[in-house]
Amino acid sequence: MSGTTPSPEKLRVGVIGGGFIGTTVGQEFEEDPRSTVVAIADVSEPARDEAGDTLYVGQGSRYEDYVEMLDAEELDAVLIGTPHAFHYEQTMAALDDGLHVLCDKPLTTDRDKARELAERSEGDQVLMVGYQRHLNQAFVRARERWDGTDLTPQFISAEITQNWISRFKDTWRTDPDLSGGGNLYDTGSHLIDAVLWTTGLTPTSVQATMKFADEEDRVDERAQLTVEFEGGSSASIAVYSDAPCVREHIHIWDEEGALYLEGRQWEPRQLTEIEEDSTTVVPYMDNKRHDSKAGAFIDCIETGEEPPATARDAFAVTALTEAAYESARTGERVSIDLD
Repeated sequence: MSGTTPSPEKLRVGVIGGGFIGTTVGQEFEEDPRSTVVAIADVSEPARDEAGDTLYVGQGSRYEDYVEMLDAEELDAVLIGTPHAFHYEQTMAALDDGLHVLCDKPLTTDRDKARELAERSEGDQVLMVGYQRHLNQAFVRARERWDGTDLTPQFISAEITQNWISRFKDTWRTDPDLSGGGNLYDTGSHLIDAVLWTTGLTPTSVQATMKFADEEDRVDERAQLTVEFEGGSSASIAVYSDAPCVREHIHIWDEEGALYLEGRQWEPRQLTEIEEDSTTVVPYMDNKRHDSKAGAFIDCIETGEEPPATARDAFAVTALTEAAYESARTGERVSIDLD
């Protein structure tokens, strides 16, 4: 248990969840000279021990219960990499202990709880969400086209395919009690965030159709969303979870042309500019540059600047996602209130 002021030597980080996010982003903290992972909590002993070994955490600082870790350890921050349904409770507990929080996406799977965390994040503690496209050079460059300019994105089409259903069968990701739903709340959450953050548009309503992979209609296999925004812009967003591989395509048109953001698997995305005369331009970007989540998080703690992916960003994603599920189940267009 500690306060918001980091250690004079290194930021002391506790990891909640020893899976992929806990170990990969945890390693980023270990590699950054300004921080170190000092404790880990996971309900699974094998996962706890594997992550503890990977992150050089001693046996005495490995916990089954994250609350016990928060009570026992001197921490400055936590990394949360658990199933989606636990994010709200764990984030609130860490904030209540005065800690900075880097939470994997989605921040929550409940709109009201997402709003609560967005309001809570306006204090001195850093609450950053793990939407890595905010650190991806192609998306950062694309956002600059509309951020603070007179151009307005008018028409957006965005889609991502993945072998999500087969890859995550019988894991927590396909258990809606743990994940919040299907792939729209997993990889699809990144796609929705990319559209909202890159364009800066405010969604007002959504009409959605889904094909579900379970009898309770909770785990979406296909999701197709038509989103309306303030000012009259619109977007079609599609997530297909039974494809053989990953492809992502985001096309955004404005008054002077378009930007295409595209890529395969989890490689860096390619940015292409389409000009008014249909000329295609591929701007140079250093794809070897990689801004780590941990590094950006520490920067914000040190400078007091707003994190690249905020709780407000995450609230908008959750609000749109929840409205999409409601629309798919009712067959009605659903309004989105971000106030």
